[in-house]
Amino acid sequence: MTLKNDLLLRAARGERVERTPVWAMRQAGRILPEYRKVRAQAGSFIKLATTPEMAAEVTIQPVDILGVDAAIIFSDILVIPEGMGLPYEMVEKRGPVFPRTVQTMQDLKTLRVADPEEDLSYVTDALKIVKRELSGRVPLIGFAGAPFTIFCYMTEGKGSKTFSIAKKLLYTDPEFSHVLLQKITDSTIAYLKAQIKAGVDLLQVFDSWAGILSPTQYRLFSLPYIKQICDAIRGDAIHEVPVTVFAKGAYFARQEIGQLACSVVGLDWNMDVKETRALIPDKTLQGNLDPCALYGTFDQIRTEVKRMVSEFGTQKYIANLGHGVYPDTPPDNVRCFIDAVKEFSQV
Repeated sequence: MTLKNDLLLRAARGERVERTPVWAMRQAGRILPEYRKVRAQAGSFIKLATTPEMAAEVTIQPVDILGVDAAIIFSDILVIPEGMGLPYEMVEKRGPVFPRTVQTMQDLKTLRVADPEEDLSYVTDALKIVKRELSGRVPLIGFAGAPFTIFCYMTEGKGSKTFSIAKKLLYTDPEFSHVLLQKITDSTIAYLKAQIKAGVDLLQVFDSWAGILSPTQYRLFSLPYIKQICDAIRGDAIHEVPVTVFAKGAYFARQEIGQLACSVVGLDWNMDVKETRALIPDKTLQGNLDPCALYGTFDQIRTEVKRMVSEFGTQKYIANLGHGVYPDTPPDNVRCFIDAVKEFSQV
């Protein structure tokens, strides 16, 4: 299917664009009253995420309502442990909780490598619906969590500021850690390839907890597994799609991330643009407006966007936030952000 708006893919490939493409992480979510209506009908977050028709509906909403240049499938990074045999619950105001964790070699015997066709078909079914309903209007983004980020939740059992249980295992039982990370990686590669088969045009790998690791630990326990994922997608000559790696807080690893077989490197708002361009001269960059900037007035948002576009330049750049949009952000402010990027990045 020929895309009517292929700005995102051209930018990801480093091709010249007439304006910078823009989307927002967590654009399909709680900021939109239309989303909240569907969420109420579903009754729970997990029911929404695992019902393909509903997940597809909220995926498309931001394209219609906000005017973004891409749709990103409504799902969760924690479907991977679910598919591996470690189910989770989404507790209101607490976030994800795993009734059972894995912390020993014995625990690993209860896990399997996820089969996306069998264990995660609700995601691929949703992707197929979205692809059909979009009818080529904009590209469709698929995603997964980076293995270390998934490791954090599977071993800790819930969100944490420090993930000290997860990090403790890296020091006290590196053998266990590597075995679990490899099993997550194998599951993730199969899952992302299934997403490509279902029709996604670009993939993003979210290493949300990259910043809690030291540079040495990141090189041992995260980068090698992200490299495996990038190499596996790049090596699929028939279905190759661009890959974005977004490692929040890993400012120390930007150059090494830039050497991976990915097309795009995502930046959080703490990463200096000029410095990053020098470290990663040959790839497209994505980011990196502070989500809190969207609490400002329209004039303030426009000023911040103009500054951001000026720093990145209009080419080899995908405009986004430096992390997901916060749930209490007014939708009109997000729309202001999207419109400002379109205005200030015209070539």
